[in-house]
Amino acid sequence: MRGKHSDYFENSRRATHAHRQYAIANPAVSRATANTAGGSRRVTARGPSTLSIKGEKRRFFGYKARGAPEGPDDGSLAPWSVAASLPFAPEIVAPALRYFEMLKLRENNPYGFKATFNATIGERALPPQLWVSPFHFGINQGPVVLMIENFRTGLIWNLMRRCPYLVAGLDKAGFAGGWLGRA
Repeated sequence: MRGKHSDYFENSRRATHAHRQYAIANPAVSRATANTAGGSRRVTARGPSTLSIKGEKRRFFGYKARGAPEGPDDGSLAPWSVAASLPFAPEIVAPALRYFEMLKLRENNPYGFKATFNATIGERALPPQLWVSPFHFGINQGPVVLMIENFRTGLIWNLMRRCPYLVAGLDKAGFAGGWLGRA
């Protein structure tokens, strides 16, 4: 990271922007998704397996690790991971979250956004037809809550900075710079 003049925050900011650029450049992604939710596209391990689209069976990756731009991608998006990117690139994440609200990805779900959705199954029109995961994973919500609070107040990161055990552990592991205060 030092050789690239980066740290965890800067790397995460760059990754968020890279995911957005990937979505915009990827012709297989729904235009609606690329231009809006793709504002902070984060691919995920969960997506549909097989769906019938206009009477034709289409295969998706199902539960498989995905990544942009090197890994497989069938257009499945993880709204929770976009939300967890909020403090790194709010200028592109906030509009994506507003778009997810328009898609009603929290409808009938008191715990937040559904785990994943895929807009590539429908026509390239607004509003897009969606495959929405029937699942909701509590483990996804932890990073969302922490990162929203970091965006709002910086509380979690400030607590980490003041924890002598964490700072000592990072120091022993060879981390330096950034908020550790060593170049």
